[in-house]
Amino acid sequence: MVRVEIDSIRVSLMSQDRVVVLKDVNSDRYLPIWIGAFEAEAIRVELQGVPVTRPLTHDLLKTVILELGGTVERIVVNDLRNDIFFARVVIQTENGQIEIDARPSDAIALGVRLHVPIYVADAVMDRAAIEPEEEVSTEFESEADEGLSDDLTEEADLSAFSDFLSKLNLDDLEGDDNDD
Repeated sequence: MVRVEIDSIRVSLMSQDRVVVLKDVNSDRYLPIWIGAFEAEAIRVELQGVPVTRPLTHDLLKTVILELGGTVERIVVNDLRNDIFFARVVIQTENGQIEIDARPSDAIALGVRLHVPIYVADAVMDRAAIEPEEEVSTEFESEADEGLSDDLTEEADLSAFSDFLSKLNLDDLEGDDNDD
C-alpha cells in the first residue's frame, strides 16, 4: 500500500464536480479522484478548521463509531473498476477488525476528521496515478535569470501551453450523437 496525503481539492471548469488530489508521500505521484461538491466541501471544512453550527454527516459518523467503541485505523482506496474508485474504512472494534465499503470521498472526509492515515492500493496507484511533467525548459529559465524582460518568461509559459494544446486529441471530446 502507498501512503498518501491530500494535496489539494480542485474545481472542474467544465462541471460542478471537484477533484481531490492525493499525493504519494514518498514520490511525486498524484492520484486525482473526482468527487461531488458536497463531499469536497466536507473535506475542505475540516482541513481548514471551519466551525460548523451543527454536525455534518461525516461528523455524525465519526461520533457514532467512537461512541460504539470503535477506532478507525486507516482509510484505503483499494480498487478501481470501470473508472470508479472504491475505498474501505478499516475499524478496530472489541470484536476485531472490520472493513466498511465506502466512496473514497466519504472515507477521506471521515479520515481527515479522525486524523488517520490514508493509503492507496499499489495496483490502483500503478494504474491511475500521474506524475507531473518537467517544468518549462531550463533554456527559458536561464535567459530570464540573465536579466531579460519578464516578457520572455511569459512567452515561455505560453509556449508550454501551446505545446500542451497541440497534443490534445479533440476528437475524443465529440459526442456520438452528430445530427449531420
